[in-house]
Amino acid sequence: MRMRFSNNLSSVPPNKLRSFTQLCSKPTLPTDPLPTPNLPEKASPEPQSPEPTVASTRVTSESHVLKTLLSHKTDPETALNFFKRVERKRGFVKTVDVLCLLLHILSSSPKSHGVARYLLNNYVFGDSCPAARVLVEHLVECAGRTMLEHDVIPWVPIMNILFNAMVRRGMIDGVFELFDEMIERQMYGDCYTLHVLMRACLKGGRFEEAEKYFEEAKGRGLKLDAPAYSIVIQAVCRRPNLNLACKLLKEMRELGWVPSEGTYTIVIGACVKQGDFVEALRLKDEMVNSGMPLNLFVATSLMKGYCVQGDVNSALQLFDEIVEAGVVPNVVTFSVLIDGCSKIGNMEKANELYTRMKLMGIQPTGFIVNFLLKGFQKQHLLENAYRLLDEAVEHGIASVVTYNILLYWLGELGKVNEAGNLWDKMMSKGITPSLVSYNNIILGHCKKGCVDDAYSVMNDILERGFKPNVITYTLLIDGFFKKGDCDHALVMFEQMMAADIAPTDYTFNTIINGLCKVGRMSETQDKLNDFIKQGFIPTSMTYNSIIDGFVKEGAIDSALSAYGEMCKSGISPNVITYTSLVNGFCKCNKIDLALEMHNDMKNKGLKLDITAYSALINGLCKMQDMESASKLFSEVLEIGLAPNSFVYNSMISGFKNLNNMEAALKLHKKMINDKIPCDLQTYTSLIGGLLKEGKLSFASDLYSEMLSEGIVPDIFMYTVLINGLCNHRQLENAGKILKEMDGNNITPSVLIYNTLIAGHFKEGNLQEAFRLHDEMLDKGLVPDDTTYDILVNGKFKGSHTHAGA
Repeated sequence: MRMRFSNNLSSVPPNKLRSFTQLCSKPTLPTDPLPTPNLPEKASPEPQSPEPTVASTRVTSESHVLKTLLSHKTDPETALNFFKRVERKRGFVKTVDVLCLLLHILSSSPKSHGVARYLLNNYVFGDSCPAARVLVEHLVECAGRTMLEHDVIPWVPIMNILFNAMVRRGMIDGVFELFDEMIERQMYGDCYTLHVLMRACLKGGRFEEAEKYFEEAKGRGLKLDAPAYSIVIQAVCRRPNLNLACKLLKEMRELGWVPSEGTYTIVIGACVKQGDFVEALRLKDEMVNSGMPLNLFVATSLMKGYCVQGDVNSALQLFDEIVEAGVVPNVVTFSVLIDGCSKIGNMEKANELYTRMKLMGIQPTGFIVNFLLKGFQKQHLLENAYRLLDEAVEHGIASVVTYNILLYWLGELGKVNEAGNLWDKMMSKGITPSLVSYNNIILGHCKKGCVDDAYSVMNDILERGFKPNVITYTLLIDGFFKKGDCDHALVMFEQMMAADIAPTDYTFNTIINGLCKVGRMSETQDKLNDFIKQGFIPTSMTYNSIIDGFVKEGAIDSALSAYGEMCKSGISPNVITYTSLVNGFCKCNKIDLALEMHNDMKNKGLKLDITAYSALINGLCKMQDMESASKLFSEVLEIGLAPNSFVYNSMISGFKNLNNMEAALKLHKKMINDKIPCDLQTYTSLIGGLLKEGKLSFASDLYSEMLSEGIVPDIFMYTVLINGLCNHRQLENAGKILKEMDGNNITPSVLIYNTLIAGHFKEGNLQEAFRLHDEMLDKGLVPDDTTYDILVNGKFKGSHTHAGA
């Protein structure tokens, strides 16, 4: 139970007095010069007293000193000089009562507050001093016993000095306890007391209490000043309560005070952190209009706000403005801007800022390096990342987080060997891998399809003393599913549950998605029901996986049923949901329903992405409705989306199937101009269409172009080439293509041999026709009915066209 001050203000018996020397472990008052302003020592008459006996030395000395000090109660300087002389006399024992009386006298004049502060600081910071409450109790008793009788009541200044010293020492709880004692005695202090209390709240993280002290003082009618408002605003901002902070700021202005630059800085910074950027900009304008310069902290906070909103250009513009005004940016400013530029992929500007920072002599931090690495990852600039890592290692700022960014990047790419080399480099620099590092290696193995190797990393984790987490298990579960090994994936889930590791929503969704991908739709619903019992709440990702699974099975009705359940559960379908359904409708040749779904998306304000448009355009092209497909293609361009290779291939194939090679070639030219990479499917469609029209030279040129791009023909391309050449009696060139297939270790199909045999049979080259038949047998191919119809009856019932032609 907390000790209360005694209300007995009578004199303390001499044997109960504490020695002043117990108050601190070092001299309370140094000899000249005193560390106080304008207190020169001057002679003052000292009352003479008879030499006391040994038995009465302590009592007589104390009584004499107290009486003499009281005689100088209106002259703090004389009282202090007297005390300095008497404390050096042999046999004088300095007691707490003497200190308290001296403090009261000193605090009665602002000129001697410095000495009073010095005495109290020595008391508070002394190693062997008693609790501050002891001193306060004596101060109170001294005031009641002696000071009040002689009209000396300087209580508040002493307490302010004591509070301030305690705050400096970090005795926060003690400050509040002593203030409670003051309140019990109806002593509330002045505005400076409030300052110290609120500063104690700030130092102790008790921001709501600072606001409480402020409101209580205001309610008592205490005349508040501008610093009081500034301190409470700082506390309110750190809660944070922006509405109240702005209200208090407005009150300050209404009371005629201009908030300080520091106050504006704190509030603006809080506004940016809480996302109220509009208010932050308003306060910045108010601050500047009040005649204060835009300081670096405010400017950097505003730059951060712009970057968070994605308006990096405005942040860069503000940066140029403050530099032009003579404000020197620091490492935090550069960090904010480099992070902002990296997030939007403007690595050229990020690099420029990084170089500028170094030229200014500002040492880069690990955070800045990590921001740049993440930016390089977004732009696929791996070599730039490696160079930056080498620089970071050289400067000693590369941490395990830095390496983990690159390990994750390499893991995503499935570059396990490069990740291993980076791992060795990290170890050689004395950096210990974290669990995240191991998880990144597991990711790499899974991306490469080597799930067994990924699982072996789990053993390494255990050997190193780490405990696999939910990410470790989820990566392995996903890896096994993608490999098609559902049983092992589910075993991993059971192991995770047995290890008492709680699955996340992502884990549940990974399992649902994995089962859907491999077509185990009946099992999916059972698993989903089990997960829901465990507290899982299905999300749009869950239903999207289920809908897509049904679509791939061709069960469009089941997909629509899942869609209805999704909407009934209050989950809003997104672009992925609609894209899957559009795909399903197109596969079922229900193009009208697909277009209806497309219109429904637009009506709901959903912005279709290129994947959604791709599904629609591809469906229309397969239906040979090139007019509608062309309208959608134009719509894609109008809304600013960039058609990808899949969209172009769908359009080119659609026009080719309608024998409109002019339109197909026009799209090919646009692909090249827009720097859209042409792939094997693009060339297969174009070459097939040109061969069908007899434009062999043009087809040959495209084929050479394809080879120069490093694109290797597949069985479909070779089928199109041989079929087209044979149809135009180019048997010699067709034979060359057959030899090229052998050179590329691609075994010709029965269809290719049938086409060649039919061609030579028609030309009367029966010997070559039968040779090809024998060659087909040597390659282990089994002739079909079409082969024998050609050789026996001279008929080729098979189509001379291929699906890809």
